[in-house]
Amino acid sequence: MATVQLSVLDLVPIGAGSSSRQALEHMLELAQLAEELGYVRFWVAEHHGMPSIASSSPEILIARVAAATRRIRVGAGGIMLPNHAPLRVAEAFHTLNALFPGRIDLGVGRAPGTDPVTSAALRPFDAAQFPSQLQELLALSRRAFPPDHPFHGVRVVPDDVDLPPVWVLGSSGATAGLAGQLGLGYGFASHFSFDPPGPAIERYRRAFQPSAQFPRPHVIVGATVFCAPTDEEADWLAKSMDLAWVRLRRGELGRLPSPEEAAAYPFTEEERYIVAQHRALAIWGSPAAVRERLEQLAAETGADEIMISSMIHDHEARLRSYRLVMEAFA
Repeated sequence: MATVQLSVLDLVPIGAGSSSRQALEHMLELAQLAEELGYVRFWVAEHHGMPSIASSSPEILIARVAAATRRIRVGAGGIMLPNHAPLRVAEAFHTLNALFPGRIDLGVGRAPGTDPVTSAALRPFDAAQFPSQLQELLALSRRAFPPDHPFHGVRVVPDDVDLPPVWVLGSSGATAGLAGQLGLGYGFASHFSFDPPGPAIERYRRAFQPSAQFPRPHVIVGATVFCAPTDEEADWLAKSMDLAWVRLRRGELGRLPSPEEAAAYPFTEEERYIVAQHRALAIWGSPAAVRERLEQLAAETGADEIMISSMIHDHEARLRSYRLVMEAFA
């Protein structure tokens, strides 16, 4: 585990009884703590129309976090490319790379990050276009279109910087080979995917072609973590997401519930099965227990980096969770 790095994925949760303004302030506090503790990077996701998540505009959040920190890498985990015109993404991340040289990352995914109706309000969504959109994004940035292509003369401004390092993010392995062929990084969403990460990561490594930004393959594996001084308290903190997953499955959107609200909720047998499914994906417990599970995840996947997502209702408990994890590896 000594060679595996730890990073942070922040969905910017909005807890019951809190507000989006407070959630964004908490994001900055977490980013500054992550830098202080030695986490490698701090990524924010793209989600739309979800009252429990304040990260609908990751480019804006990246700029704010990068301005409030000094060393930690800041990026998108990720930009859902089918929601956007590739040129617009290229312009945004060229700009971020010019503002914060050497500190920005761009993770891209093919999921909508929202429900079908909200997705339609963004732009017509077609996940099948992701490979061509990704290659368009790269070609626009590099001005690599041939002379007979309609976009040959298109210039991405600022034009004296490149795209930051690009990761392809997946939860099923469908885009793993593409990431390898293009010489990009690869991230697997084990924090919510029921698919095993091993086959996708193997496909990525087998297809990998070295590039200027990635001379070697680089794999990031996501992990949901709830860490507390005791296993019992970590279990208590995780109850918020137990109820949140049940409500999400029913299409009920709202703030992230508190553990107290979740503990009082009368789960049906079917709902307890949903809870058990998602708990099986999570890593929770004391610092020693969490370290053991993270080491096991790294060994099983061969990950170069573990990116931790902690959807904890109480802000101070969430900060403590990230602190305890890093202290466990000190």
